[in-house]
Amino acid sequence: MKNYVQPGNTITLTAPYAVVSGDGLLVGSIFGVAAGSAALGETVEASLVGVFDLKKVASQAWVAGDKVYWDNTNKEATKTATANTLIGVAIEAVAGGAGDVIGRVRLNGSF
Repeated sequence: MKNYVQPGNTITLTAPYAVVSGDGLLVGSIFGVAAGSAALGETVEASLVGVFDLKKVASQAWVAGDKVYWDNTNKEATKTATANTLIGVAIEAVAGGAGDVIGRVRLNGSF
């Protein structure tokens, strides 16, 4: 197929804010996880699919299957839909204590 470009699992994006490897970033409606560091306006490779441990809202419990959204103001994952962008689903439970700030998320690159 002569119009095929790439699988699209990772793409190059322009960082909308400074990121380091493993940070989430939102460009328009494209959410990805940075593969490296980039300053605002620099390009960065971002993974659009896969399972990632992401910073999440503290004191928010998750169960497997919860829809997960990106809070672009606070740069963290949440299960609160209002004013946030759907990025995938939680694949395991995480407690809701103040120190429970990492959640395991399967990204869905089709959002």
